[in-house]
Amino acid sequence: MPGDATSSCWSCGTMRATHFCSACGKVQPAVPVDYFAFFGFPRKLDLDTAALEKEFYALSRRLHPDVFAKAESPERAWSLEQSSMLNDAYRTLKDPIKRTEYLLRLEGVELEEQSKQATEKARVTGELKKQVVPPDLLEEVFELNMHLEEFRMQKKMGEDDPALLEGIGKAKLSLETKYDALFQELKADWDKWDRAVDGGTEEERRQIRDHMVDVLNRRNYIRNLVRDVNEAMEIL
Repeated sequence: MPGDATSSCWSCGTMRATHFCSACGKVQPAVPVDYFAFFGFPRKLDLDTAALEKEFYALSRRLHPDVFAKAESPERAWSLEQSSMLNDAYRTLKDPIKRTEYLLRLEGVELEEQSKQATEKARVTGELKKQVVPPDLLEEVFELNMHLEEFRMQKKMGEDDPALLEGIGKAKLSLETKYDALFQELKADWDKWDRAVDGGTEEERRQIRDHMVDVLNRRNYIRNLVRDVNEAMEIL
């Protein structure tokens, strides 16, 4: 194959594009690029999802394995690789939370509470995953856990306390309100991040990045807490 596979077309040697040769149109081997670059987007969070969807369907049609059914073996394999990466990139970038978490990973930040490694370690060892209670929720979480424990005991004994159930319901509603508010806080960070990408300092980007990590960790904690309440109350 002539030329460097990462910069030149394998077929004609022309400077290649990410997916297809700009000269001969041949599909190219997948190269290690981040999901933003795969779609030709900058690493920004306030992403144009309509443009993302349009590009996704355009590439889906061109990269579909059926298009290369009669092509040579390497091209068929490359179309499958590109299609797989296309689907992974699209699923990640279209979801605002997954998009944020992915960008943070590109920036070297792994949300440990949410990481697959932490989940697997907890499964193998039988230990609970580390859950750090956000300081502003300490009192509320302590009271809610007490109420949930009391509620579970009452269920075992066949007792019923409407006042306790109402209190748990109010606590759950308060948590859900905080959960929604944190998403709005995260959206504000997107705007700050995108402006910092265009002209901010490394320190500004670090501060925004750290704040997004804090917001996501608090949001994940509340999500898990609401899930526990639902399970205790047998709400699907």
